[in-house]
Amino acid sequence: MIPLHQDPHFTFRFADNRIIPRFHLEGVRAGERVSVFKIDAETGERLGLLAAATVGDGGWVDLSEPITVRAGEAFIAVADQVGKR
Repeated sequence: MIPLHQDPHFTFRFADNRIIPRFHLEGVRAGERVSVFKIDAETGERLGLLAAATVGDGGWVDLSEPITVRAGEAFIAVADQVGKR
């Protein structure tokens, strides 16, 4: 079955201040590269690159430096498309 819609990224939104040293991406294989962007929580517009990392075992992404997120802020993790069709 082909899904009608599939988001090309994972969105993380926060109601409280957080320091994020790692996060989990369901269904992403170990070894895949991801880019992490700060976004406008209202519009979804990308505001800047926060980090680039590699997905580890079990879909966990360990960041080289934690991301600090304030209440109401958001970020997205996007799998890099190098070599994909």
